[in-house]
Amino acid sequence: MPQMAPISWLILFIIFSFTLMMFNMKIYYCNIPMMPQLKKSLTLKKNYLNWKW
Repeated sequence: MPQMAPISWLILFIIFSFTLMMFNMKIYYCNIPMMPQLKKSLTLKKNYLNWKW
């Protein structure tokens, strides 16, 4: 079985590294987080307890 030259290993490593970086950037920048609604956060119920000592 023929062996690969060192330059071929370097090119292979560069191609895989570039592919990995592009894939990770695509996932990171294409993910749109859901923003919470302001109305929901403003209408919180306050539950007060009346203690009668």
